Amino acid sequence: MSDPYETTEAHLERLLGRALNSFDLPDRLVERLGTALAHSSSLHTTRHSPAAGSWREIRRHVYLLSDGESVSLWELAHRRGSGLSIRFEVFASKAETCLAVARLFGEAPSQVARDLTEVAAEVEPESDIAVLSALFANPTPAQRHRGYAVEESADHARRVLRRAENPDRPGERVALLLRSAYAHRITQAFGTRQCLLDGRDAGFSLYEHAFVLLDGGEFSLWEVEHTATPDGRHMCEVYETEAAARGAMELRARVR
Repeated sequence: MSDPYETTEAHLERLLGRALNSFDLPDRLVERLGTALAHSSSLHTTRHSPAAGSWREIRRHVYLLSDGESVSLWELAHRRGSGLSIRFEVFASKAETCLAVARLFGEAPSQVARDLTEVAAEVEPESDIAVLSALFANPTPAQRHRGYAVEESADHARRVLRRAENPDRPGERVALLLRSAYAHRITQAFGTRQCLLDGRDAGFSLYEHAFVLLDGGEFSLWEVEHTATPDGRHMCEVYETEAAARGAMELRARVR
């Protein structure tokens, strides 16, 4: 059973990680799945034969991509005898799934296809993409403000936190929160400032890294870049609030 709080990124990683044939998926498809914002999973068929100890399930996983389109993956979970472990395979189309079932269980592909079609008609009165799109029916900050970029935002957050050198940088709570970031923008909140420290120039800049989360919420990291270090090297510090970041800048500017 899937975790209702599982992020789309984690869901996709788990799905592809357990599939024995995930390497067969087209590279372009895998690349597009990397931009998925939300997902929906549904059980299409389940068949079992107690006498033979065989069992199978077919699930469809639909992903809403950042460009507004959707793609599906078909997952076949099966066990072909008592005492055997469950095996997982994933396919890019329903036709490939039907052929795999026919190969494994000796059934006619046409019959497997009919089973899938009949079940889909009963349980899917609306398309999966319509359901997923409803998650974003209310304009999110990313949609209201064109300055937000929908591209590897969770990775960007990790990089910002990783390069922070201040001991009081945001901790694991913030890191976990930003794993659900799907859009971000960077703005310079404070123009470059120069000051004289120990007879040499030191520069300060303040940047806001604003993130949009999957639930529509917003969260910002405030990054101070400066050269107010003993040897004049470049240093990055990251804070949860603008006030804390500005306070750190003032403190560094006063230290002699």
